[in-house]
Amino acid sequence: MLERKKITIIGAGTMGKIIISGILDSGNSQVESITATARTKQTVNEIKRGFGINADTDNAKACVDADIIILAVKPKEIGKVVKTIRNKISGDKKPLIISIAAGVSTKYIEDILEDDTPVIRAMPNTPCCIRNGMTTLCRGSYTTDEHIQLARIIFETLGKCIELDEIHMDAVTGLSASGPAFIYLIMESLADGGVMVGLPRKVAMELVMQTVMGAAKMMEVTGRHPASLKDDVTTPAGCTISGILTLEDGKIRSVLARAVQIAAARAGELGK
Repeated sequence: MLERKKITIIGAGTMGKIIISGILDSGNSQVESITATARTKQTVNEIKRGFGINADTDNAKACVDADIIILAVKPKEIGKVVKTIRNKISGDKKPLIISIAAGVSTKYIEDILEDDTPVIRAMPNTPCCIRNGMTTLCRGSYTTDEHIQLARIIFETLGKCIELDEIHMDAVTGLSASGPAFIYLIMESLADGGVMVGLPRKVAMELVMQTVMGAAKMMEVTGRHPASLKDDVTTPAGCTISGILTLEDGKIRSVLARAVQIAAARAGELGK
């Protein structure tokens, strides 16, 4: 479905470049069909050399005749960018607008455009850079199933992709987008524990990485609840249950759950 589509990525920063790379690696689109924008000429030249695609500093110019426009800019910049490109995308041909800006609603973008342009809000996370990410999509008022399918084709090149109602998007941001940072903090702490009881740092990190990957895979493959999997490890009077009780003393469940809650609340503030 992307083969004949002209795609423009506004803001080729970290996530913008990840999306470009995914599209190109999938073979679903050709370099001549993709345009990206950046703030500086230096970055534009880097994009041209790195990907072989069209690149420019002019957002409005880059959107002319585009079929799909991906807004990969910061939430505070969305309003200005959409106003800048609005006149270039007006008319009978309505491009699909996909925004990855946290906290910015589809209605906010629709209200600026003042027409029936289809808008999709997407929330990817950083593991997309290794094609093991998680992206959640939600549709705006004028979005069709075909539009969602186009977005899926783009983001499924980067990992898994699901669709939810927009009411859940701030929660998704707090859990899925912020979640990797929470996991990294936990992994670092576990490795520190390993070092404290005598393991070399490199060995501790390797053990932690494989343990976390294995535990996640166990959930995926078995489909079992994590509490059930935990019970498999906690033998009576064993070392694991002793460690778990220490974690519970530190209110680890509440702390992690509250972290998601606070991150979600902050996500909702970003677009205001």
